[in-house]
Amino acid sequence: MSDGAVIVVQGGRVVTGDGEYDADVVIAGEKIVSVGEVSAPDGATIIDATGCVVLPGLIDNHTHLSMPFMGMQSVDDYDTGTRAAAAGGVTCLVDFAIQNEPDQLRSALAAWQGRADGAAHVDYGFHMAITNANQPTLEDMQAMVDAGVSSFKLFMAYKGSLMTRDDALTATLERARELGALTMVHAENGDVIDLLVTRALAQGNTSSIHHALTRPELVEAEATSRAARLAELTGASLFVVHVTCAAAAAEIDAAQQRGVNVSAETCTQYLVNSIDDLRRPGVEGCRYICSPPLRDASNQEPLWAFVRRGVLESISTDHCPFNDEQKARGLDDFSLVPNGLPLIQHRLAKLWDEGVVAGRITASELVDRTSTTIARRFGLDAKGSIAPGKDADIVVFDPNAPKPYGVASSFMNVDYDLYEGETASGSVRHTLCRGTMVYDRGEIRTAPGHGRYVARSASQTPVFAT
Repeated sequence: MSDGAVIVVQGGRVVTGDGEYDADVVIAGEKIVSVGEVSAPDGATIIDATGCVVLPGLIDNHTHLSMPFMGMQSVDDYDTGTRAAAAGGVTCLVDFAIQNEPDQLRSALAAWQGRADGAAHVDYGFHMAITNANQPTLEDMQAMVDAGVSSFKLFMAYKGSLMTRDDALTATLERARELGALTMVHAENGDVIDLLVTRALAQGNTSSIHHALTRPELVEAEATSRAARLAELTGASLFVVHVTCAAAAAEIDAAQQRGVNVSAETCTQYLVNSIDDLRRPGVEGCRYICSPPLRDASNQEPLWAFVRRGVLESISTDHCPFNDEQKARGLDDFSLVPNGLPLIQHRLAKLWDEGVVAGRITASELVDRTSTTIARRFGLDAKGSIAPGKDADIVVFDPNAPKPYGVASSFMNVDYDLYEGETASGSVRHTLCRGTMVYDRGEIRTAPGHGRYVARSASQTPVFAT
């Protein structure tokens, strides 16, 4: 259903980041050509969207497919992970390539591109995670921007493996500013966490709940404040990933009020799950270990408020799935559990119910926070909205078609579902990526390789060194 053919998505209610209205969407080849009241041309393929909302394809700007971590690898690759993405209305994702010592950035990008090429069902780009910001690495950042990788992530946590010190973070901020690139940070104080983890294990506190108790909210808030101050010092653009708590979001709000160019995301799990999930017995509690950790439920309403205000400008998933066998490695030592949750398929349905249906956000705000603003922030110029000339990335979502969560209906390559036994009030009917039907009423229609690499533009203004 592409190859230059005309498709009309007919009879639905189009939702954009700034409003909604009844309209048809006409697609020719890979692009949207018109939106409004149209007469379907002869021979056009009609997609009936009656009773449904028609959304721009969601963008997940924070995923970890085939990610090596703690001696393991996340279990969704670019085939299974993008199948699940399409089933959840996601038509583009931005994954993380990670610098692998002693290699520099180009070899890391080549390795991740090799994993994705010919495997993905939806479009994809890359951020580059820097683990050694030495001079050759800083010089290599230009080649990344030239290749369409216009954002660089550093970890302020994971001491002894991924963690970057403040001098290296500052140098990267300066270099990114020169290139018009965006610096992203995982904001937790890794030194303090290392101290608290060592102390907890020595005291015999080894169960899942202690993962969260050794990474308290103030440790995240402190690192968030410090990163924002370094961005302020350097005049660089900063993006804080996976904000979990009101204290950290308040630091971003304060920095924005000072005029610092800092933006941030939260993730689905921090809006709908809580620290109590880590109290579940055995491997079930291990399933919920991620970093930063799930927080007390008292943070959820403040986080929703920060989302509404745009202080937290987007909602991603940080999708990084591990099977029970992998998670069970840490049954007697929470520090050995691989961090990450399986969520790429569930973001739209969860945010629709917990956000739109519950009255916390509007449908337009959902679109903005999961697609439009993400496209703008990360230089995905052809994505993120339903408008002539944009890629024909379209989701037809039926708000009145309940669907149970669970392994039986999941495309994620993981042997459990965090929401098993729950039912979403609505579900994705169709997902089109560049005018091709990828997901159709429970089935994947594309072969691996439909998804393409998207070179992203630099979304910041370069400041050239003198």
